[in-house]
Amino acid sequence: MSGVELEVRDLAVDYGPRRVVDGINLRLGHGELACLVGPNGAGKSTLLRAITGTVRPATGTVLIDGVPLDEYERPRLAQRLAVVPGQTVVAFPMRVAELVALGRVPHEHPLLGPRAVDRIAIDNALERVGIAHLRDRDVRELSLGERQLAVLAMTIAQEAKLLLLDEPTVHLDLRHQVEVMELLRDLAQRDGVTILAVLHDIGLASHFFPRLLLLDDGHLVGDGPPAEVLTSIRLQDVFGVDSRFVSIGSGGRGLD
Repeated sequence: MSGVELEVRDLAVDYGPRRVVDGINLRLGHGELACLVGPNGAGKSTLLRAITGTVRPATGTVLIDGVPLDEYERPRLAQRLAVVPGQTVVAFPMRVAELVALGRVPHEHPLLGPRAVDRIAIDNALERVGIAHLRDRDVRELSLGERQLAVLAMTIAQEAKLLLLDEPTVHLDLRHQVEVMELLRDLAQRDGVTILAVLHDIGLASHFFPRLLLLDDGHLVGDGPPAEVLTSIRLQDVFGVDSRFVSIGSGGRGLD
């Protein structure tokens, strides 16, 4: 599986009279791993939603492999783009395996339905996320952290070339946070998936992501390796914290 190129050109998003994201330009190459960071209200989740097409930008364009997002038909887009939201609500009985199977819908044969290749993809996704033992559990009975892992497994089963995640480690304990970060890195390095995530934890982001995109008041104010983006001055100006209280990683192999 090869990744895709994601490009954002002059993107702006308005909520009523207020501009919450303004003048965003960025490009992610095939198999690149990047993370959006910034204080609360900086526009991170709004930018991610605009990239996925769930929020319509006031100006600007999002392109996947050079094709504007709004020119994709939904089934074709779903084969290229997968999204892990910050929180998922399931209102009716559904087994974990059935939830993960939803990721195969864009690939299913219109007449034959699920095939052997789809069942293999579901089993592989459950194993890769480490929740095969939960496959027959009702999603509604899972903890919030387990549910988040099930949604991640669904997107892996989808086999999309571009993966966007909004707070993928929310509700997870430290061990599972690290495991998810290592999984994302493996997807980028081994499968060539292009990944853009939103994280509030700048320490976690800087330890696992080689490229950080720093948003402040809707503007992109930093783009590059963690040590270059999260300087002492930026930590003070953007987050209002002393750098002595923040552990900044190198975006390399993980926690030291």
